[in-house]
Amino acid sequence: MRSIWNGAISFGLVSIPIKLLNATENHSVSFRQIHLADGGRVRYRKVCELDGQELAAAEIGKAYEEADGSMIPITDEDLGALPLPTARTIEIVAFVPAASIDPLQMDAAYYLSADGVTAAKPYTLLREALKRSRKVAVAKYALRGRERLGMLRVVDDVIAMHGLLWPDEIRSPEGVAPQSGVTVREAELDLADALMDTLGEVDLDALHDDYREAVEQLIAAKAEGRTPEPAEAQGTGGGKVIDLIAALENSVREAKEARGEEPEEGAPVAGVTSLAGRRKSGGTGAKKKASSARATTKRTAKKTAPARGTAKKTGKKSTGRTAEKKAAGKASGKKTAAKTTAKKAAPRKRASA
Repeated sequence: MRSIWNGAISFGLVSIPIKLLNATENHSVSFRQIHLADGGRVRYRKVCELDGQELAAAEIGKAYEEADGSMIPITDEDLGALPLPTARTIEIVAFVPAASIDPLQMDAAYYLSADGVTAAKPYTLLREALKRSRKVAVAKYALRGRERLGMLRVVDDVIAMHGLLWPDEIRSPEGVAPQSGVTVREAELDLADALMDTLGEVDLDALHDDYREAVEQLIAAKAEGRTPEPAEAQGTGGGKVIDLIAALENSVREAKEARGEEPEEGAPVAGVTSLAGRRKSGGTGAKKKASSARATTKRTAKKTAPARGTAKKTGKKSTGRTAEKKAAGKASGKKTAAKTTAKKAAPRKRASA
């Protein structure tokens, strides 16, 4: 890797010569602008607004634009004369727990390489001190004409530095959160936890850019004169989700299927239904049905014998009479159940005749 900056880490009175190398690279596919009529490349020219002349790089300088549009020229000599202690130094100012750095501040990442044999010892000392303390170093450095903030940490056996945004460069999240009051039920949280557990961990090295691969395949097909096959339309899971519980249950089931896990026996396969629909089904509904059945049996037992005789046309008269005697005894509350049954038996015989 080619270094982009040479300097030193200032660690108290210790100075460690280092080289700065980019730790990341951009793999996105880039495009050029062309003239649609003939495919010619479209290029940008730098032209002076006052005289309309095209300018070379050597003829272009810097300026600060005032609110009224007037320009204040600033030269490299002007900037070079400014007091900038970190011009060639990564100056460590503190050691803090990594959790105290807000990820929102993270910017570009770099590797710091020891520059020369004499730098190996102090470089290793700083690296091992960071490892043992389990802390990160906060530092100031200058790069591309401005002073920046950085965080040093250990990656394998290398000291890496993350550029940090200054705290006043982070916007406040005020007004971003939902304004209306929302209540989350325990059952919804439990299902969300189950979904998180099911998705589990992931090997980041196994993730890749599907869109970039599709673009590369498209370019290859066009270069060979082939017509690229249209991509299959993927379901977006559209439609209004009315029941959050059902959506979470479905998500857990699909996540398990994607991981090759068998769904648990007896586990509900939820559909996206309305909350009202869910209240009419399930365990609560079953209890209501059972209760209703018992109430119907009691009401039937209190009816007269002729009505029972009409309902029982299946030929199982002896079994029906026994059940009716018990029901009649319970309804009347009399101690002499046999007499009550005998009295009600007469009308039954007449009805049967």
